[in-house]
Amino acid sequence: MAPEYWDKAKRALSRRDPVMRAIIKSFPGIALASRGDPFTTLARSIVGQQISVKAAQTVWARIILALPEFTPAAVTRHGAARLARCGLSRRKAEYFVDLARHFRDGMLQQDGWAGMEDESVIEDLVRVRGIGRWTSEMFLMFNLLRPDVLPLDDIGLQRAVALHYFDGARADIARIRELAERWAPWRSVATWYLWRSLDPVPVEY
Repeated sequence: MAPEYWDKAKRALSRRDPVMRAIIKSFPGIALASRGDPFTTLARSIVGQQISVKAAQTVWARIILALPEFTPAAVTRHGAARLARCGLSRRKAEYFVDLARHFRDGMLQQDGWAGMEDESVIEDLVRVRGIGRWTSEMFLMFNLLRPDVLPLDDIGLQRAVALHYFDGARADIARIRELAERWAPWRSVATWYLWRSLDPVPVEY
């Protein structure tokens, strides 16, 4: 189910930005959706760091096959070595276990995230090894469905902006931030449609 703000955001973006209007029209009937489970969202985001979507999906499928009961307790019980055999790098496997320990031991403010500001959620998450700003932003978008996240370090966003707004020339972070001011407070939605312009199949976290 699409977020309750989705149609309103589409209308606003289409009014303000003719480029965005054309992209939105090209992808009817699909929208951002949340999986609902914070641990799974963050774990999938770690898998997806610095590898292609296809490679990430392959590794994730192996992890679920190896650990059908994908819970923080199960991940900590089986440990990094088993995860590494699924195709994770040793470092990512260690990140997985650290994330699982944080959830298992109640070290994150999970119950309060829904009522916290975006930056406060990010501050909480980056205390976990392997979770930086990009992963936290993916969590805000794909789990909490926050409407106004702009993941400036995301390569897909940078590529799409270059393609659609700068004739393929690379735009620096400052120019992307300035361009994106017209999308506020719906920058998550604009980012999601820019991703679709590069890959029509939605990424799932």
